[in-house]
Amino acid sequence: MQKIDKIAKKLNLKKIIHFGDYIAKVDFSNLKKSKGKLILVTSINPTPYGEGKTTCAIAIADNLAKAKKKVCLALREPSLGPVFGVKGGAVGSGKSMLVPPEEINLHFTGDFHAITSANNLLCAIIDNHIYQGNKLKIKEVLFHRTIDLNDRALRQIKLNGRDESFSITPASEIMSIITLAQDENDLKNRLANILVGFNEKDKPVYAKDLKAENAMFKLLKYAFMPNLVQTKMGTPAIVHAGPFANISLGTNSVVSLKTALASSKYVITEAGFGFDNGGEKFLDCLCQQNNFDPSLIIVVATIKALIHHGSGKDEGEKLSSGFENLIHHCKTIKSVYNKKALVCLNIFDGDNENLIKLFATLCQNANLEFIQIKPFSQEFLSVAKKIEALCQTSSTIKFAYSFKQPLTEKIKNIATKIYGAKKVSFTETAKQNLKKIEKYAKNLPVIIAKTQYSLSNNPSLLGEPKDFEITITDIELKNGAGFVLAIAGKMLLMPGLAKTNNYENM
Repeated sequence: MQKIDKIAKKLNLKKIIHFGDYIAKVDFSNLKKSKGKLILVTSINPTPYGEGKTTCAIAIADNLAKAKKKVCLALREPSLGPVFGVKGGAVGSGKSMLVPPEEINLHFTGDFHAITSANNLLCAIIDNHIYQGNKLKIKEVLFHRTIDLNDRALRQIKLNGRDESFSITPASEIMSIITLAQDENDLKNRLANILVGFNEKDKPVYAKDLKAENAMFKLLKYAFMPNLVQTKMGTPAIVHAGPFANISLGTNSVVSLKTALASSKYVITEAGFGFDNGGEKFLDCLCQQNNFDPSLIIVVATIKALIHHGSGKDEGEKLSSGFENLIHHCKTIKSVYNKKALVCLNIFDGDNENLIKLFATLCQNANLEFIQIKPFSQEFLSVAKKIEALCQTSSTIKFAYSFKQPLTEKIKNIATKIYGAKKVSFTETAKQNLKKIEKYAKNLPVIIAKTQYSLSNNPSLLGEPKDFEITITDIELKNGAGFVLAIAGKMLLMPGLAKTNNYENM
């Protein structure tokens, strides 16, 4: 590893705060105007095998760096809970890895701990206010506790006589606020505007009514600063924020993206899970709010994952059938967002050569640009040249919806244009909550929480399902973060540990 001062120098970052020799916080104040080309890495709908978006993003950045391009990664921080469970770490693998991996995967710079503390401080303030006489007459509490561990026992608890629950820290509204805030003043304002509940007259109660925002801001002051690390090959990586893509935004922070874009020619970022989850939210929310315009969108797939999405009597037929999931995402990127899609096949040592050739033929028949890489061994096929050429002819981004549209229209646009749903329905609970929050939710983006495994909200419908309906079961206003959360189906905000877990091997 190179000393972090040397990594900062590659990006001309003048002000950093050292967390040892190889990790630093970045002072993002007084940034120069953005000059970099933004490249988004996303994927097909994920499978149990993993597609390797982070690994491929790191490999592509290293490849550009080898080609003497000024490049920076902008990635999310790993959540602690899944590290101990089945998923494991989130720093890549093999030669395509962020370092130091254990520090990044575990406590890192304490950002998630600070977010957890700020979240639970507000919960304690709410309960104390009610205990001390409830001057604000809070009747319904909407803000819940969080912890960054997989702990299914905390999904449903009793607290002061009411039903309560914990979510995992990446699902916390504070995490979304850290992700979306533009600067310290914006951070404080968003904290102040968190909707904590409703009073006896059905009027909203905010964190500022409890005078909570200043104390929360103090806890988050350093957590709001992006973190600087490097890849094994010495490519700079800004790693910050970590909302999950199936239940939240699925992207790294606005301030980390702006820091990277002001400091390098190429910025490689990643959106969580499939394009229909993290990719859509990145484009429709972050890009629309911040005038980001990706020069290229890379869609990662593997042979094994495409076979999992397909059906047929042999692997060739299954691959051809599962390929429809990849085509769906690439067509959406072009038709809805007016962007180029570059397919990236993540090749593993055990992949069948005939199936790799079939994949290439399928891409050519579908008129899809594609690259093949082996990120574990850092073998590339002219990746840098192709990416550079495609970035030179980028078109202006369009969006799936406008912020000015009614909430129901935004939800329907996402479901029909991005997922391919035939119809969208709303449960009575969703209709009631929509009516309750609609007047407070003007011109806000929509974040749909749905399964990552399918284009639909049914995880068993793989490939490219047809004629399906999306059901919105609930709607919540995340007023501090500044978006409306629409829940499609039953979504878990607190994962659990499995029968066999990674903590056993540590």
